[in-house]
Amino acid sequence: MLRIEKIQTFYGNVQALFEVSLGIKKGEMVALIGGNGAGKSTTLKAISGLLVPSSGFIEFEGRKIHGLSPRVVVMMGISHCPEERRVWPKLTVWENLDLGAYTRKDRKSIREDMEEIFVLYPILQERRNQLAGTLSGGEQQMLAIGRAIMSRPRLLLLDEPSLGLAPIMVEKTAEMIQGIHRQGTTVLLVEQNAFLALNLSDRAYLLETGRTMLEGKGKELLQNEHVQKAYLGM
Repeated sequence: MLRIEKIQTFYGNVQALFEVSLGIKKGEMVALIGGNGAGKSTTLKAISGLLVPSSGFIEFEGRKIHGLSPRVVVMMGISHCPEERRVWPKLTVWENLDLGAYTRKDRKSIREDMEEIFVLYPILQERRNQLAGTLSGGEQQMLAIGRAIMSRPRLLLLDEPSLGLAPIMVEKTAEMIQGIHRQGTTVLLVEQNAFLALNLSDRAYLLETGRTMLEGKGKELLQNEHVQKAYLGM
């Protein structure tokens, strides 16, 4: 479904990714783990069109997408839920969700999808007319994920969905991600919480200093000595 081949990216004169390669099959949940500055979020930005790789290529469902605008990437079926949620704080919950479907014109099915999100996350139904900026961190995370799936993505990019959440909300967020995946959405999950990510994912990649260092099944990487020492505190 998604193929990334030896991409390199820069922030000004600083190189962030060094020939990163990875692949995702339809229906998988794949995790990217690694420390701060490893290149995880940069990889997602390259996929969604927020950054253009200086070399290498990104292919989605057989079509090269590197260099396309974020709007075109969304219309092709890729949705990006960014780090730190980034909801529009002065818009209501309903308005945030509605804007998630801005590339769609089918108003009837948009309303139906919004009602499905309210079934998934009942607290958002209660807060539908509340400004997003007044929600708790966990509620904002639910809203950010709900907004991302309003575009009906075939591939969902999740960037640090557990960041800054209380333990009980981390567990709730994990359940949300599993539910979306069970419904048939392919997921690429970026997580600094390696234990969470590896337990959720079918396969995983370890990025370090902008390079792909390891790849394998999530449960296999849980048993990897380097991963255990560096990322699991064992």
